[in-house]
Amino acid sequence: MSDEWVRLEVEGGVGLVTMDRKPVNALSREMRHALVATFDAISERTDIRCAVLTGAGSVFCAGADLKDRPDAEVAGDFLAHNRITRETGNAIRECAKPVIAAINGAALGAGFGLAAACDILYASENATVGMPEINVGLAGGASMLKTLFGRSTLRRMFFTGQRLSAHDLLKRNVVDDVLSEKDLLPFAMALAREIASKAPLAIAYAKRAANMVDVMPQRDAYRFEQEFTMALSKTEDAREARMAFLEKRAPVFKGR
Repeated sequence: MSDEWVRLEVEGGVGLVTMDRKPVNALSREMRHALVATFDAISERTDIRCAVLTGAGSVFCAGADLKDRPDAEVAGDFLAHNRITRETGNAIRECAKPVIAAINGAALGAGFGLAAACDILYASENATVGMPEINVGLAGGASMLKTLFGRSTLRRMFFTGQRLSAHDLLKRNVVDDVLSEKDLLPFAMALAREIASKAPLAIAYAKRAANMVDVMPQRDAYRFEQEFTMALSKTEDAREARMAFLEKRAPVFKGR
């Protein structure tokens, strides 16, 4: 699957999604539609078991293209714009497969929202994140900031448009690691291949569980995990994974 500004390359169970809209991968309406279609396809494709999201060049995603903002005078334009903006993040967050962000530079505004929607975050040494809407007379993105930051940091970034560096993110446990620019994508891809080697049904259950427990009380979340783990244990793949582990061999999964 390919698009002018969004590329999907598949190898070894891993789907590499690259945003490539020069010069800074700014999001247009068409690019958002392409991202939604790409991650919906990843959810359905059996040859993809994990995905990596990154940006071409030295910028992950500089956010929404201001030249592409809707015309307030055209009925329905803002509704369409807001809907596809929400759905872009949702397509990543709700993707049936784990998604790793390889943040290779600035991730700003809506671009920060894309990174925040991913399951695991890695950053290059030159990466920065921010919500600069206030600098152009707008306000928005507190819900995205809340995903990764505490109250005071959220409000400081929201009110000032200030950015955080990769090492600031690591210090706050927002990203899992900071790597050199040349090592970032290979590192993320290696983790994606490790995840892709696991039982596909188990990964699908695990992704669903991770999303659900985020919004459930701990008591309910633990019961939820127990119930789906019991169901998972009855599958052929779960039995195969246990036997392969005990017999010290590579498992052969059938997706059932």
